[in-house]
Amino acid sequence: MAEVGEIIEGCRLPVLRRNQDNEDEWPLAEILSVKDISGRKLFYVHYIDFNKRLDEWVTHERLDLKKIQFPKKEAKTPTKNGLPGSRPGSPEREVITLRFSLPKEREAVAGGEPDQPLSSSSCLLPSHRATKRKVEVVSPATPVPSETAPASVFPQNGSARRAVAAQPGRKRKSNCLGTDEDSQDSSDGIPSAPRMTGSLVSDRSHDDIVTRMKNIECIELGRHRLKPWYFSPYPQELTALPVLYLCEFCLKYGRSLKCLQRHLTKCDLRHPPGNEIYRKGTISFFEIDGRKNKSYSQNLCLLAKCFLDHKTLYYDTDPFLFYVMTEYDCKGFHIVGYFSKEKESTEDYNVACILTLPPYQRRGYGKLLIEFSYELSKVEGKTGTPEKPLSDLGLLSYRSYWSQTILEILMGLKSESGERPQITINEISEITSIKKEDVISTLQYLNLINYYKGQYILTLSEDIVDGHERAMLKRLLRIDSKCLHFTPKDWSKRGKW
Repeated sequence: MAEVGEIIEGCRLPVLRRNQDNEDEWPLAEILSVKDISGRKLFYVHYIDFNKRLDEWVTHERLDLKKIQFPKKEAKTPTKNGLPGSRPGSPEREVITLRFSLPKEREAVAGGEPDQPLSSSSCLLPSHRATKRKVEVVSPATPVPSETAPASVFPQNGSARRAVAAQPGRKRKSNCLGTDEDSQDSSDGIPSAPRMTGSLVSDRSHDDIVTRMKNIECIELGRHRLKPWYFSPYPQELTALPVLYLCEFCLKYGRSLKCLQRHLTKCDLRHPPGNEIYRKGTISFFEIDGRKNKSYSQNLCLLAKCFLDHKTLYYDTDPFLFYVMTEYDCKGFHIVGYFSKEKESTEDYNVACILTLPPYQRRGYGKLLIEFSYELSKVEGKTGTPEKPLSDLGLLSYRSYWSQTILEILMGLKSESGERPQITINEISEITSIKKEDVISTLQYLNLINYYKGQYILTLSEDIVDGHERAMLKRLLRIDSKCLHFTPKDWSKRGKW
């Protein structure tokens, strides 16, 4: 058995941790750093195949020294580019028509079933005809590619890259979706979500060792104290402090409570800078130009990086717009979350980075941010999609939003003249502003789409319908388009923004 003094960076061994079921487990972990405090050694560990937000400092009592794996000196760490699998091919150019039947009282439509069952894996089985809703999709004889979920919506290997201080350049994003996994999402009838204790990403040992470690112990933001999940490139002299104090209105940082109090006597902001473009009840959205409000935008990026693993942050915010959601009370407009988007996107991205701050997660705010981004796309007359691939939490939130929005459209169809209502993929995309590829991938993810005798057949099971209805009853926060006051700008005609 190895001694505690023999443990070095790069060693791998089982480490005791408490899982979400409050049970002890011994997952394999890598030692990223070792420090000595008052003669007591502490080890910073990354649990292999788990999300980096679970990384932590542990004592030697939690290490299984019997199974330690020392790093090989001669072996170089293999380089992984972290790129996802090939993007799915473009969807068929032909118009796909969904022929959707909504029987009264959820009874099967007489004569609406095919003579033979589709297949053993089809959603449409003879024994379940009385409990299914059936959609016929008329299209050319080109099957939809089978998939569980397209490569473009799976999380990508990646993490915080090295942030280059004082280096001009664009702020780029990579896999920056970090919205909350709403608690009600589990009841919307879609397949079970990934486990929260783990991650869909693999080990990223090629990343810089400094950026793989949390460097901020605690952040005080208004009435909340936040425990960061990931590295953020705040000035190095601030990383040794037990608490980093932020002004909750301008997001400037200070090294002590006295510094914050002195700043508050001079700071006259009580809301994010920029234009308030939406207000309903206590919820407001502010549009911030990354060029006009550079200091605020940079401070927002630094705060967001604490909770976004895959955000690559530089200091040029000029090409971006930031939409900050706030909650109002007598003291001012308190930041809840935000998303950013490029002023000009060649790939129809309507979201670059998106985040709900931890105190407001699991309360429906993440889905509200997503819904607002699509409302902006509707006003712009465009279809949009988030930058992909998504993070694990972003994937859950977007899948849930897409599923609920598309099911809401399908279930709201009404028949005319006794015929089954029809709708095309393009029409769904135009109504919702969800990009066509995301519509198709969501239908496939929900296992609603099948191919039968030259037609696409969609079948909504009672479980899907009931789960969707329960989820919509819990979804109390919605965007009211009447409260949106937004005029899109043509940035291509505005020079360098």
